[in-house]
Amino acid sequence: MSKKKKLPVAYKPIGFALGWVSGAVASAAFRKTWKLIRHEDDAPDALDRDRGWGEILLAAAVQGAIFAVVRSAVDRTGAKAIERSTGVWPAPEKGGRD
Repeated sequence: MSKKKKLPVAYKPIGFALGWVSGAVASAAFRKTWKLIRHEDDAPDALDRDRGWGEILLAAAVQGAIFAVVRSAVDRTGAKAIERSTGVWPAPEKGGRD
């Protein structure tokens, strides 16, 4: 097997760790962003009885956008670091993770 075939499998634990880190960073970023938007410490949850649809959906949209941006930034940074250190991109030739 060539190096290109082995690296994506070897990259999986690194990708998992990066995913965990990106989740933690995104969660902290969302809490700070929500505090800036609504001046509240706690963002609404879908099951919060005292919150309206608009507020719940706004929080979900903001949280989703932040998580997507942070995950993409962390994944891209990790892939570039792997490529710089090994000379091999850690994903198949066509497409990416999904």
